[in-house]
Amino acid sequence: MRWYVVQTHALAENKALFHLKRQGFDAYLPRYLKSRRHARKTDWVPAPLFPRYMFLRMDTARSRWLNIRSTIGVSNLVCHGNIPAPIPDKIIEDIRKRESETGLIDIRREAQFNKGDVIQITDGPLSERVGLFECESDEERVFILLDLLGREVRVKVPVETITEFQ
Repeated sequence: MRWYVVQTHALAENKALFHLKRQGFDAYLPRYLKSRRHARKTDWVPAPLFPRYMFLRMDTARSRWLNIRSTIGVSNLVCHGNIPAPIPDKIIEDIRKRESETGLIDIRREAQFNKGDVIQITDGPLSERVGLFECESDEERVFILLDLLGREVRVKVPVETITEFQ
């Protein structure tokens, strides 16, 4: 039994997972909590860790793996030529180690800054500006307070464009 990668149709990971399991395959779709903003409301929803991809464990000598390509929701099986390309078991083990008791993978990093820390923007139109860290917005952006035109303005910037002020 080895692990293989299945490519799904767009937004059809759950459908493919259901139908592959229904056929008796050991399928695995790692998920994480993603922030979703809708109608001025932000909530957290489970989303695939690798959009359009999932993992499948099978024995190619015994499984009818050619049927996988015609499974509802499946686009393709990742192959080298006409033979499915196995991936190391360690990859799946490492992903599963990061799962919480709810089965979701926590990809949020620990906050690098605390509220009130003095930071500097290193890139973009506000480069070299110094401000105060306010809070994280989501996985990619943070809010900072900048003194612009004589008043404090709350600005959202990518987290990779800020650093601690020296």
